[in-house]
Amino acid sequence: MIDNKTKKIWKRRLQEEVDAAFLYHTLVDLVNDEKKKELYKKLASIEEKHINVWVDHLKKNSITFDGLKPSIKAKLISKLSKKYGPSLLSKMMLREESSEVKSYLSLYENSHSTQTKDIALKLAKDSASHAKSLMQSNGEQSEPWHTAESGGLLRNVVYGFNDGLTANFGLIAGVIGASAQPHIILISGIAGMIADALSMGSSGYLAAVSEKEVYEHEKAMEAEEIKLMPELETEELALIYEAKGIPRDEALQRAKEIMQNPQQALEDKMHEELGLAERSISPLTEGWVTGLSTAIGALIPIFPFFFLDGTIAIWTSFSISMLSHFAVGAARSFFTGRGIFRSGFDMFIVGFGVAAVGYVIGDLVLKFLM
Repeated sequence: MIDNKTKKIWKRRLQEEVDAAFLYHTLVDLVNDEKKKELYKKLASIEEKHINVWVDHLKKNSITFDGLKPSIKAKLISKLSKKYGPSLLSKMMLREESSEVKSYLSLYENSHSTQTKDIALKLAKDSASHAKSLMQSNGEQSEPWHTAESGGLLRNVVYGFNDGLTANFGLIAGVIGASAQPHIILISGIAGMIADALSMGSSGYLAAVSEKEVYEHEKAMEAEEIKLMPELETEELALIYEAKGIPRDEALQRAKEIMQNPQQALEDKMHEELGLAERSISPLTEGWVTGLSTAIGALIPIFPFFFLDGTIAIWTSFSISMLSHFAVGAARSFFTGRGIFRSGFDMFIVGFGVAAVGYVIGDLVLKFLM
């Protein structure tokens, strides 16, 4: 007997394949380069085969499912890509394929059904192949499912905005709960916005600096090891290649060839052995982008108080803040992989909870002081 959790997982995998095929077709329409166009056509064709695999699997297990239509999230991504270009969608598909490798390997390891294991293993291999093809089309060579992807500046913008919005919304709700005058609410909100933006910006900067220092330290140590003990480093590199399925003799030969170029050997060791990649974004850029996005998010709850007074200002602030919470939750779904409405609604509830707690605490503090 198949439990409901397993059914939901299978249906979600089917929907992911439907979305992937739809988005690859979008890329086919958007790119001008014939090689990339052919690549996306092939990837779309393979995704359609994956759809058939899941459809057959669900039918064999007497599991009903909805029509094979792209999700609202996929349609939105397609629409944005048609407006702003294919670059972001191409990177997003790479991230999705990389995520699928992990998901299918997890399904393979945890499933008790031989048939499901076979499907998961096959699709994991296909997704790995897709990810490699996409990376090569972008001039990259690494295997993204082995590393943690930060999401770059776009992710920092979304999460900084989210932090500023939620923190300052709770602060404003607390001051309102304390029955403060409008000018006190505005001053408190501005102070909260500045403090949160500086905190998030400095935290983003220091985190990026620390990550860069770790990378540079490990790189220096690895370079020294290659210089002092080349035979041992050659053997280590050969073992890494062998662990990836390359025959022993071929792995050793490849390692020896790479070790002839110390710089190339260093890059391979950093990536293959340590799983580290050099940051393409400077700490200063990461810091100010995170701080600025936090300030913009924090500005939303206090914005109405610049122009309005009393109850109208309060309810306007509440309304636009709640809508913004839903919007930022929906935006986060592009990084978390969750459904756009589910992620938006969850963030909506979080925002409401923060406001409620802040208001109650402000009211309690007022009563305690009086």
